[in-house]
Formats: sequence, structure tokens, C-alpha cells
Amino acid sequence: MDRVKRPDKRAERSRHTREKVVEAARELFVAQGYGATSLQEVADRAGVAVQTIYFVFRNKRTLFKDVVDTSIAGDTEPVATMDREWFRAACAEPTAAGQLRAHVRGTREILGRVAPIMSLIATAAATDPEIAAQWPDGPDPRYTVHYTAAEALAGKPDARPGISVEMAADVLFGLLSPQLYLIFVRDRDWSPDTWEEWARTALTSQLCADPG
Repeated sequence: MDRVKRPDKRAERSRHTREKVVEAARELFVAQGYGATSLQEVADRAGVAVQTIYFVFRNKRTLFKDVVDTSIAGDTEPVATMDREWFRAACAEPTAAGQLRAHVRGTREILGRVAPIMSLIATAAATDPEIAAQWPDGPDPRYTVHYTAAEALAGKPDARPGISVEMAADVLFGLLSPQLYLIFVRDRDWSPDTWEEWARTALTSQLCADPG
């Protein structure tokens, strides 16, 4: 008779503690800045001992990277964007229009978390070379995601005739950028729903064949 596998309570507590610390750090980094926030303040906000933060994250730089990574992912699971279910499902859509609808929706969720901390990332990287080194030079991961989406889109029956994967990737990369999202949602006070509809419509006109 097979034994029922019991939940690992220690692992669950550890995951919950990590999530509390990361969320507390995110709130304080956004409110005060990276440099002005101490690990003791993070510990107080999270309701844990500061030694716990050192044990789990080792230092503030590693904690900062976790804040950025979890903002992109939406959770603490070590799963890359291109391996996420929403991205795979979007690429599997049978039409370019359907893929764009799903791709914009998934990207909107990421931008809602990441766009508000873009200036924080830039400032922290500019003032701390060791933080900048945590993101080595090379292809922009965001471009890599959009290029993969463009590869899937280009072969679909309603994709714009003659558009190259490179051009499609550039259009996705530009129109779905955090900077443009902030211009509309933060600076012009658009709702995320309004931005999503605009982005989907704009991308459909650029990347799909003219109807009829």
C-alpha cells in the first residue's frame, strides 16, 4: 500500500518566510530606495530576526536580486518566463491575433509588477557595481522572450505577410517596454485595462494581416 506523501511543513515555513522578507524588502526599497534601506528595517517589516535574512539571503544585494526576480516571475518559483504556462499557451495559440491577445495579457501582469521598480533597479546598479554584476552583459532577457514569441507568431496564417522574426521581435520589444507602460499608466493615468487594449490593438495592426 502506497504511503500518502505528507506536506513538508519545514519547507513550507521556509518558503513563507522567504516570501514575507522579499515582499517587505520590495515595499521598503520602493518607498525609501535601495541604499537607504537596512536589513534590520526589512526584518522588522517582515516580522523576522535579521539573522534569518542573513541566513537565507546572505546579504542585501542577493535580497535585492530576489526582489527583482520575483517581481518578474510573480512568485518565488525558479521558472523562467519562457517556461511559464502562460507564455507556452500564448505561443501555442493557432492564430497570430490569438497569440498577441494572450501575450499582451501575460506581459501586462509582468509590467504591473516590474515597471514601478525600473528606476530603483537603475539607481541601485549605478551606485553598486556588485549589483550591476548580478546581471551580466549579454542579450537583454526581455528581448529574448519577445524574440521567442515572434518566432512562434511569424509562422501563423494571419501573420502580416513578409514580416521577419527580427522585425516582429523589435515591435514587441518596443511597444511592450516598461518605459512605454509607465508613460501611459503612471504619467498619463491610463488604467492597465486601457493600456492592454491599446497595446493589443497596436500590435495586431502591426503584426497581423489586414482583415479582408
